[in-house]
Order: sequence, then structure tokens, then C-alpha cells
Amino acid sequence: MHNSPAETCPLCKSQNTTHYLRDTFREYLICTDCSLVFVPKTFHLSEQEEKQRYDLHRNNPEDPKYRAFLSRICNPLKARLPKRAYGLDFGCGPGPTLSLMFQESGHTVDIYDKFYAHNPEIFQREYDFITATEVVEHLKNPQRELQKLYHLIKPGGILGIMTKLAIDKSAFEKWHYKRDPTHICFFSKSTFEWLGNTYKTEIEFIGADVILIHKTGKGHR
Repeated sequence: MHNSPAETCPLCKSQNTTHYLRDTFREYLICTDCSLVFVPKTFHLSEQEEKQRYDLHRNNPEDPKYRAFLSRICNPLKARLPKRAYGLDFGCGPGPTLSLMFQESGHTVDIYDKFYAHNPEIFQREYDFITATEVVEHLKNPQRELQKLYHLIKPGGILGIMTKLAIDKSAFEKWHYKRDPTHICFFSKSTFEWLGNTYKTEIEFIGADVILIHKTGKGHR
């Protein structure tokens, strides 16, 4: 029987968390309020270890396969944006590419990454759209980071997220996505629906791994 103490959910801050799974590498908990599956803090990498993993990424703006991957979020967003929109690519990584793809369509895009493009002035601006591609699964404090991003979006704007969605426990047990030691938060469709209810806004699911959060009315400021 598993007897480790409950850990507060990093997304909704509920203490209604319980053991979900343990594999040969680490443990996973689940929040019964927002359905987030997450890795306890004791298994988190240090920032130095985390960056060493990211330094191995070979994200090249000239790589057609990488562009095709990013087009899964780029194309739906472009179809919903006004002309010459102002955006932010949050967590752009060591080879910013998505920002270039939007710029090629006439949009202006800032970039931010805590390791590779640390531009804190972006948090003083407002945006028509923000993208976070393969980012949320790495966040140690997703509540703080997602609220921060949502507050930067103008009413009527969009927060576009790309992340693989957790489905159920049997699928999770065999899921390659959880084997990356930098992946510590696993969102499901139910988690994003909880987020939509919390922000009182519309959530749009596109394909298997793209989620658009539409900021409506006066927003969440």
C-alpha cells in the first residue's frame, strides 16, 4: 500500500491529491479536483539539469519537419487572428521557429524563454495571442505561469497551447511522454475544461494536442 503524504496540486492548489502511478523512475499523483497528473517535487530536476536536457534539442527554423510539427498550432491560430496581430511565443527554446512562422504571415511576435531568451520586459505588454508549445508539461508552478500569460492577453485574444493530453491510467502506464524527466505536469481534456470554468472562458480543442483558450469579455484581469 502506498503511504506517501499528499502534495498540493501545482495547478489548482487543492490538497485533494492522491497516488496515481509509480514506475521505475518516479511517482505520479493526480488531483481529484482538476484532474492534473503531476510529479512530486522530490523527483524534479534542478534548473541546471533541466537546461542540460534542453541544450540537446536541435530545433532548427530551416527544418521542414519541425515546421510541419509547429504548423499544427500555427495554422489554426493564424485562421483566427486579425491582420498584423501582436503575439508572444512563450518558451521558445534554443531555436525560435514558431515566431518566424507568424512573422512570415505579417504578424509581430516577441519571444521569451527563461533559459534562452530571458526578456522580462514582455510581462509589461499586452498581446493579441500567446503560444506555449510543448511548455506546460515542464512547469513547476502552472497556476502562476498560466495566470501570468492569461493576464497578458487582450480581451478577445487567444492563448494557444500544444501539449500531449493524458487519456486514462492504462494509457498513461505505457505513455512515452512521461519518460522525459523534464515532463512533470500532464494535462487532460478534463483539466483544460476545469481551466475554462475557472477562467470563465471558452476552450477549443484542435486535433490531439492543440488547445486554444479564448479570452472573452473583460477577461480575467
